[in-house]
Amino acid sequence: MSCWLLCLAGICAAEEPASRQLVMVVVGAQGEPGYGEQFGQWAQRWRAAAEQAHAEYFEIGTSSGEPTDDRDVLRMRLAAAEPASVEPLWLVFVGHGTYDGRTAKFNLRGPDLSSADLKTWLQPLDRPLAVINCASASGPFINQLTGPRRIIVTATKSGDEHNYARFGEYLSQAITAPSADLDQDGQTSLLEAFVSASAQVQSFYEQEGRLASEHALLDDNGDGLGTPAAWFRGVRATRAAQGGSLPDGLLANQVCLIRTAAEQQLPSETRARRDALELEIVRLREQKNQIAEDQYYRRLESLALELARLYRDLAVPAAGDPSLQPERR
Repeated sequence: MSCWLLCLAGICAAEEPASRQLVMVVVGAQGEPGYGEQFGQWAQRWRAAAEQAHAEYFEIGTSSGEPTDDRDVLRMRLAAAEPASVEPLWLVFVGHGTYDGRTAKFNLRGPDLSSADLKTWLQPLDRPLAVINCASASGPFINQLTGPRRIIVTATKSGDEHNYARFGEYLSQAITAPSADLDQDGQTSLLEAFVSASAQVQSFYEQEGRLASEHALLDDNGDGLGTPAAWFRGVRATRAAQGGSLPDGLLANQVCLIRTAAEQQLPSETRARRDALELEIVRLREQKNQIAEDQYYRRLESLALELARLYRDLAVPAAGDPSLQPERR
């Protein structure tokens, strides 16, 4: 990138309000002795990843001293978070969960957190959200929390998978692992970390000769159904979503905690617009057989030109995804 373009990018960034990704890690009650140490290690990995990403970091559930109502601490911390931002809020739960057939909860020191509680507390936030529940019996959190600009990841596919979940261990490793970068673009997206962690979970049970008691899901298209890692080939879903929704994984593949140097040069608003354009192109292609050919190509050309101008103005290389290149008639 030339010097004057670097200066231009710096000026654009300076004119924006200071806004960074926010990572909040909630460490649950340890339950049986020994689990607390493991959960602490997972949290430490998330803390290190947030520091590498220059993100804000806040941790709940590891304070010592007087008994703490961690549920209330989380409620107040979410209320104090910047409500409107183009930067994601990462909310990560590591610990145990329960399900009584109606309500899924995350176990905390003090009162437990229900999925309905979290749904209410997240409503005021108008920003991208990545809610990652690494606990057992976490599947029902998808139904409660799904929505636009939200990525929901759970360690289990249902509330009935109530045994200790190992998914959180592998995800905390994958989020910073270059080996999890499936598309080799120099950064590991949440989708890539999800796929990598799920593969390691499966490998663990196979090596132990045990029947897997956890099956992680990812939902980011708002349909509340979730998609297992087995339905992805690389970073692309191999099955169509129901009801005309875009496949899961598209948004999660755009969200990276630790970004490349080129991505860090992009002002937040520019990055958000780039991501929105890419999703619009994918959505348009999903509708190709439903609209007139001339209308389709006019809309595609308009989107592709805007995307090209965005990269031209900041001289940042495009992602290189062949699916985002203009089609030839």
